Amino acid sequence: MNLIYDFTIVLYALSIIGYFIDFLQNNRKANKFAFWLLSIVWVLQSVFFVMRIVEYNRFPILTPSEGLFFYAWILVTFSLIMNRFFRVDFFVFFTNLLGFMLLSIHLFAPSEQVSEVLSQQLVSELLIIHITMAFVSYGAFSLSFIFSVMYLIQHSMLKRKKWNKRLQRFGSLSQLDRLPFMLNMVGVPLLLLSLILGVIWAHLKVPDFSFFDAKVVSSFIVIAVYSTFLYQKTARGLQGKALAQWNAAAFLIVLINYFLSSAFTEFHFWYR
Repeated sequence: MNLIYDFTIVLYALSIIGYFIDFLQNNRKANKFAFWLLSIVWVLQSVFFVMRIVEYNRFPILTPSEGLFFYAWILVTFSLIMNRFFRVDFFVFFTNLLGFMLLSIHLFAPSEQVSEVLSQQLVSELLIIHITMAFVSYGAFSLSFIFSVMYLIQHSMLKRKKWNKRLQRFGSLSQLDRLPFMLNMVGVPLLLLSLILGVIWAHLKVPDFSFFDAKVVSSFIVIAVYSTFLYQKTARGLQGKALAQWNAAAFLIVLINYFLSSAFTEFHFWYR
């Protein structure tokens, strides 16, 4: 049962990332990939739901936790129908972001009829998912930063007419401009989903949890900065040197988030 929990939330996160990419780029391949992942999520949710019906011999919506799961299942069902027949992709993206939050709350606060051992194991495993997502997003931002630095170096060399073999090995400016955007498209939703899981976990398990914890605040700042990067690229058409400089500066916020805020956080004890 807990394996279905873990697998469902990972696939759900990947589906949301696919819809996020489509949201920014009108990428039909990403949309199709996200749709099929979401379909698998619906199947897993339905299987789990039927298992609960058989186990309890009733319709499992009586407890608050069961109600959240049923609510999340309804959102997935409606979004699949909307995506299949009406092609309102942005609606699907935002709907499933809400559905992921509801499913996460259900996963961190299992039904009262789940054993205490399973409950603790589930919370522990989902905490690992939260941390893993955060580190993968940091990795994406790091690679994005490297490509932006390479862009700035090559741009400077071209401006000074430094034509040599070393310059050719940097790759094209268009490629170095495109890759950071692609990596940030993955990093932003991953970090957002990680934060959703982390905040829910902390709210349920950490005494005196505060949304103003240094780690929480700085993580939301990171998301805001990189979301602004994506907005500048997609909505305003900003590109080239200015965007590369923005991306390089944004990575400094990531470093502050990881190193400085970790020293002041009240509940990220594994960083200490």
